[in-house]
Amino acid sequence: MLRVLIAEDEDIIRKGLVYTTDWLSMDCVVVAEAANGQEGLEKILECRPDVVIADICMPFLDGIEMIKRAAETVHFKSILLTSYADFEYARRAIDARVCEYLLKPVDEDQLAEIMRKLGEEIASSRQVEKVMEQAELDGGNMNLEYFMQLDLSENQYVSRAIGQIRERFGEKLSIESISEEMGVSASYLSRKFKEVTGQTFLDFLNKYRVQQAIVMLNAQKYRISEISEACGFTDYKHFCAVFKKYTLKSPTKFVKGV
Repeated sequence: MLRVLIAEDEDIIRKGLVYTTDWLSMDCVVVAEAANGQEGLEKILECRPDVVIADICMPFLDGIEMIKRAAETVHFKSILLTSYADFEYARRAIDARVCEYLLKPVDEDQLAEIMRKLGEEIASSRQVEKVMEQAELDGGNMNLEYFMQLDLSENQYVSRAIGQIRERFGEKLSIESISEEMGVSASYLSRKFKEVTGQTFLDFLNKYRVQQAIVMLNAQKYRISEISEACGFTDYKHFCAVFKKYTLKSPTKFVKGV
């Protein structure tokens, strides 16, 4: 069941969402509500919800700034309530990694569809986290989220390289090709990447590819060979070897849950 927090300064709208929406049918429960952005921030940190639904314009902190600050500490999906078709709001929301938008008044069918989608994403993420945690307990090191979300302002080359991994993991990617695009030497980028992340570029890339492969395996829509190719592995056997290296299971055993 998803834990939902609603931050909305208009009392009638907030109460309407909390008390008249059929949350149980969406497999959700409202764990907290807030009447302004500052209260919302405090309750997010306290309750650690799975999904935050927030109005854009609120006293003390607007919805986007509230989400940005809270996301530094808590992982959650976010939905913005808005009556505005304003590019500046959209740009700031992209920076804050807002997941979805809902126009007021809220359409419950649309809300239900969004919650279904977010629920699937959260379930998949939790499965990835579980596999990563188990791999770490057994001697691996799969936790990349810290670096994926880090603002590496001290070394923009490393930050850009991590961004390339996130966006292009399914392509043929190498430290040499990325360093050439940046106009720096491969040896410099390789050294800085290891200094910041504690891992080589190839190790980081392969771990991220395995994480994405787990998401696709959980979807149960693709053959393992298709996932191998989609995640940037040109050789199926190599994909299986890399997958087992970091998860301690072959892709086939992972699918079977053994």
